[in-house]
Amino acid sequence: MKKLAFIALALAISCNSTQKTTGEKKSEKATEVNPETYGKTITEAELKAHLYTYASDEFEGRETGKPGQKKAIEYIKKEYVGLGIKPAKADGNYFQDVPLEISKLPTGSLSVNGKEYKLGEDYVATTAATGDFTDVVYIGFGIDEENYSDYKNLDVTNKIVVAKVGEPKNEDGTYVVSGSTEKSSWGNPSEALAKRVEAAQKKGAKGIIFYDENNYPRYQQYFAQMLKSGRERISPKPATPNKFATILVNTTLANAIVKDIATDNTPKVVSTALNIDLKSGNKDVKSENVVAYIKGSEKPNEYLVISSHLDHIGVSADGQINNGADDDGSGTVALLEIAEAFRKAELDGNGPKRSVVFLHVTGEEKGLLGSQHYTDVDPIFPLENTVANLNIDMVGRIDPKREGDRNYIYLIGSDKLSSELHNLSEEVNKKYTNVVLDYTYNDENDPNRFYYRSDHYNFAKNNIPIIFYFNGTHDDYHQPSDTPDKINYDLLENRTRLVFYTAWEIANRANKLVVDKATE
Repeated sequence: MKKLAFIALALAISCNSTQKTTGEKKSEKATEVNPETYGKTITEAELKAHLYTYASDEFEGRETGKPGQKKAIEYIKKEYVGLGIKPAKADGNYFQDVPLEISKLPTGSLSVNGKEYKLGEDYVATTAATGDFTDVVYIGFGIDEENYSDYKNLDVTNKIVVAKVGEPKNEDGTYVVSGSTEKSSWGNPSEALAKRVEAAQKKGAKGIIFYDENNYPRYQQYFAQMLKSGRERISPKPATPNKFATILVNTTLANAIVKDIATDNTPKVVSTALNIDLKSGNKDVKSENVVAYIKGSEKPNEYLVISSHLDHIGVSADGQINNGADDDGSGTVALLEIAEAFRKAELDGNGPKRSVVFLHVTGEEKGLLGSQHYTDVDPIFPLENTVANLNIDMVGRIDPKREGDRNYIYLIGSDKLSSELHNLSEEVNKKYTNVVLDYTYNDENDPNRFYYRSDHYNFAKNNIPIIFYFNGTHDDYHQPSDTPDKINYDLLENRTRLVFYTAWEIANRANKLVVDKATE
């Protein structure tokens, strides 16, 4: 009962907050604008009111494509409509469709010269494939480089190619491709298959059968685990169906296709009757980003993107709801409050000089899919005109492993691409919030690799300066116990204000941030 009474009160506070930001803009703009006037409108009470709703059981853990995620996007949309902040899309829709698909293991059969082999035992596959072939093209190591190619004098168009792991050596023991004692990237276990698939596709092959004796048990184990657990992998739905077959085989099947494959390094056409009939069980998933923006008053064609992910991991197998209050309910409500502060400034005639985009992405927990769609497939605003991305992911808790002042935040990536952004971030913090900026996870050698694990990375890979705001993990991470009562709302308020003041400075400074550390 106490909780219900509190939620009702919190919702009332939230509604009152929305009401006071709608209306007409004031015509005159003050000469000097103090952002604290608007930063102070970001309050514990409003953050708490939002989060107790957004991270409630009603939202069913907000799993991508599930009913809870639909409730989440409707909640976010309702807030922007109430604030009078426009949708980013030209068609007036706040939702940006992100086409995804559930990848299920294929079912079917494969036979060589009339003998059928067992899926999951003799071979594994994750894609559909069908066809009857009277021969295959053995391409040895499957390498294609300027100084060495296993494809030389071979036409593999619409053929199934067979390749094995490894790379050729010279008589002196050096590797042919690298010309040294160091392996080339073709010999890197993490790249070996992908590079061979890419080469075969470029040559027009219909599919590849890959033999890697040492790693096959790992492929087989992964396949078996997926089959047993019934796990489903969600990935971007390709614009055109993937018709390229990738099949990984054990030693028995590899030798049935190419005799003595381990010692035979000579590319050639091999006569064999190969029948493949593997059918896909993939299903479409409908999901959406929510994108709103405030148009810049002086530089409307330059864009600052502030992001958080709206999804979480849904309901556990035992029926427990993973509310995701910190991950990333905290970032979602922080972004809503930042948007409201900018809107209040705009209504006072003090709107941002550059356009500010409020990007709530789906599919982060499935592999940064919503942000990937925005940057790689459908950037609503040109990436070349995007000056920075501030990404908020888990900002409401305290890392139990960290010692020292509780008023901290981990900053990741601020110095990776732009020295100016890093310096600006430091100066803004000293001036307005005095949060302890902890760069522990900014280390290139950080084993957690957090820099690559949230949505800012899809902007960073496009040489757009970023800052990732993060409180660190805790025992409730990805657990049903990540609930709104465990959030430190005073810290959430201060951290949200820090992001707002940083955004304010980026949006209103005279010049774009200089990218002085661009990557290739």
